[in-house]
Amino acid sequence: MDTISRRRFLKLTTGAVAVGVTANFLTFDEIAEAAIDRPLAAGTPIVVVVTLYGGNDGLNTVIPYKDPIYFSSRPDISYQAETMLPLDSDLALNPSMTGIKNLWDQNKVAIIRGVGYPKPDRSHFSSMAKWQTASPGKAVNSGWLGRWLDSQPEDPMLAISLGSVLPPMLSGTKISGSALPLGGLLIPKGALAAQCIKLSKPAPTDSKLMAAAATSMRNLFSVSTAIQPILKAPAPVAVDLPTVNGGNAGGGSDLSQQLDVVAKLIAAGSPTKVWSVSLGGFDTHANESNAQAELLGVVSSSLTRFMSQLKSTTRLNDVTVMVFSEFGRRVKGNASQGTDHGTSGPMFLIGEKVKGGFYGDQPALSKLVDGDLAVTTDFRDVYATVLESILKSPAEQILGKWAGRTPFLTA
Repeated sequence: MDTISRRRFLKLTTGAVAVGVTANFLTFDEIAEAAIDRPLAAGTPIVVVVTLYGGNDGLNTVIPYKDPIYFSSRPDISYQAETMLPLDSDLALNPSMTGIKNLWDQNKVAIIRGVGYPKPDRSHFSSMAKWQTASPGKAVNSGWLGRWLDSQPEDPMLAISLGSVLPPMLSGTKISGSALPLGGLLIPKGALAAQCIKLSKPAPTDSKLMAAAATSMRNLFSVSTAIQPILKAPAPVAVDLPTVNGGNAGGGSDLSQQLDVVAKLIAAGSPTKVWSVSLGGFDTHANESNAQAELLGVVSSSLTRFMSQLKSTTRLNDVTVMVFSEFGRRVKGNASQGTDHGTSGPMFLIGEKVKGGFYGDQPALSKLVDGDLAVTTDFRDVYATVLESILKSPAEQILGKWAGRTPFLTA
């Protein structure tokens, strides 16, 4: 067996820490430990951010089903009015979003219409960067929630993203959120484990980075027995969903898996105020009506299941879900029965504390801007409300002197 010297081990793991400075993978083991040792105080607000990557077509999500321009602009991908889920006399949800429609009927869904930013950019990369940094006018090297983290006492547990890549919105200038890979922990075993434990002991000659690597390895072993039971335990029961073949209905998806883990850790008391999950595939240049409906069905069923799971915990009233995508799509359908990159689209806020209804003006199909829907609500209006009303932090520290607000929460 290739033996590892202490210095070689620390040099190798220091490389992992260098990557982890951005993603904070090495705080994974602390999640369960913190949930046990310092659970989140009862009644603390929690926000769950759901990112829909690829540019979700808002016009086929919240549909102006009484407007003939909708049908004439996209004859191949418009839905028949009788299949839609009416929200009021003008707008309806995509037919696949029955779960969110049920939550809407319970006044637990706020739909913010026409959301975007000035001078829209149809590039995935540029537009997502603007949304995640909350800086449409100039490039900055920190995310909006990362700057919120910078304003808080340092704690890797405050903001956690599910998956192997940390989204830019959780990256601050001094502090970053943590990434939690869905695959779970892979603990070394046997002789390698014994070597790792021996070599991870502290030494006075270690640099700061090498000491951090050694500490992380020690923590990984010391709390692994506490982590595994929480991650292996069943997710909270979705108490009001129908039961099919011994399990709750709602369908399986990666988003559902991510939200299952979030539900487990919220129920366990993880001292986390911000969670980030995501679903990709919304770049629907072709075959949109089928592909998007399937994706929106996943979003709807996964969020409905998640909200139902929270009912079997003490945290239901604490959680608010925010759903966004980097841009909407063009109004006119393309030749491939899809749509190309556009501008504004709807955001969804879901939770017990949400004041259900519409916010912001619906962009008029008769008053397009270069063929696109107008932006009628700046996303920073929503962010400012999240910061002040959910995270209890001054929005000015994170967004500058931004005056707009969207009052989607109950008093």
